[in-house]
Amino acid sequence: NPTLLSSWNPHTNCCDSSWYGVICASSNNRVYSLLIEINDDLASPFPPSIGKLPYLESQLLYQLPNLTGSIPQSITKLTNLKSLTLKKTGISGPIPNFIKLKSLTFLDLSENHLSGTLPSNLFHLPNFEAILLQNNKLTGSIPPSLERLNSSVVDLSHNRFEGDASMFFGFAKKTETIDLSWNMLAFDMGELEFPESLKHLDVSHNRVYGKLPEGVKNLEWLNVSYNRLCGEIPTGGVMQALGRNSFSHNK
Repeated sequence: NPTLLSSWNPHTNCCDSSWYGVICASSNNRVYSLLIEINDDLASPFPPSIGKLPYLESQLLYQLPNLTGSIPQSITKLTNLKSLTLKKTGISGPIPNFIKLKSLTFLDLSENHLSGTLPSNLFHLPNFEAILLQNNKLTGSIPPSLERLNSSVVDLSHNRFEGDASMFFGFAKKTETIDLSWNMLAFDMGELEFPESLKHLDVSHNRVYGKLPEGVKNLEWLNVSYNRLCGEIPTGGVMQALGRNSFSHNK
């Protein structure tokens, strides 16, 4: 019972504004938002009882280094969940299958200790706006089903992914930021078709090969260093403002 949660008195109504981090809807007096952040004293496995909040729409657990264990399967019962942030915690293990969470639009599982591969149908969810999985221990190839992903932000950096990642690209996508840096990804950069909306691209510290396409000069920021790229660097656009470090350690 750390100080942070001392207001969670089971003999009082959690919706009377006295419970820290708990927000209820006035229409039905049900918990729809849960926010717990920045606390070293909260030491516990991730409780499976989280699945008993069926009206929950937003959950944020941030900078809780002693929140441990795996993400419980019961979280997949939260079918009204729109935003899920579990960031800078001690949680580990695989990412559960969120396929039942049809309302989920924002997923941030960054800076944890998650491992294993990505669920193949994780990205069948139709409304993703942002997916942030950086700084974990995720491995394996990226499922081809990610081709269906059409979110504004994709960050899979600082993991151990390998193989192809070309499915993130395509002229018709609405993606604005792609960060795949610090993995072991290998694909032909010269064959990519950039989304018209793309502004920021980081594929540094991978095994990307081929030539830089002309589309890179339409970006606002680019880093392709530490790869296996070859050929000439396109001129014009953002290329004039980028320094050598954005292209260093290639062929």
